[in-house]
Amino acid sequence: MLTVVSRVCFKTKTLAPVVASCRTPLLTIRTIHRGKIHCDHQKEHPTDNHSNLQSNLLSFAGQWPDNDRISFVADMRVFENFISEQEEISLLEEIEPYLKRLRYEFDHWDDAIHGYRETERKHWFPANRAILDRVVADAFAGSAMPYVHVLDLAEEGVIKPHVDSVRYCGNTIAGISLLSDSVMRLVRTNDEEQTNEEYRQIFSKDRDKKFWADVLLPRRSLYVMKHSARYSFTHEILAGKESVFGKRPIEKTRRISIICRNDP
Repeated sequence: MLTVVSRVCFKTKTLAPVVASCRTPLLTIRTIHRGKIHCDHQKEHPTDNHSNLQSNLLSFAGQWPDNDRISFVADMRVFENFISEQEEISLLEEIEPYLKRLRYEFDHWDDAIHGYRETERKHWFPANRAILDRVVADAFAGSAMPYVHVLDLAEEGVIKPHVDSVRYCGNTIAGISLLSDSVMRLVRTNDEEQTNEEYRQIFSKDRDKKFWADVLLPRRSLYVMKHSARYSFTHEILAGKESVFGKRPIEKTRRISIICRNDP
């Protein structure tokens, strides 16, 4: 059964556009994350033991304090090839019949997203439920909110810089990326930049002093964002024309994310 998404779970603090350049050259680092993977999942994907996460998926820009960088790397993980091509097809076959009946929206209630359609789903086909159970086990130690958020971003769609409200979601978010590669940008922010009770923030001055990270989210990967990465950084999905990782253009087409969260 499909249920139209409750907007409160995506309540955000929207920001002005993030500065696109910095005086400090971009530094790309090699990230290695070894999340816990169940034995039955390894049997299904014998080549997917996550050793391929030694590829370059994370780029730092700006002057990062050591403590911020250490905590960020610990709290922002990406697992390539978390699902197989057949599992991606299986997920799409379940959600596409509903999504195609919806129109893409270009006026989000808090101006955080443009060119999207969304829903929430609690009950899944058994094969797809097994995929989500892996996400819950690996990212949430077995306990997550029962409704799964499905966000369909059009090719021309964009998710603007925002920080999710602590009132509606917990300290961890995990998303499977379908159909397209994309680039997520996370920019360090702080409480002093809050401008009102709606948690809207702006970069009003000293833009050259900001620091951020670009995270490559490959198709069929899983990202897990928690703690400091979740609340100390804005996050956004770059628009197609701005979708560059390092110096390499990333072709962003239509993107669907299957998102799990834990309770506040």
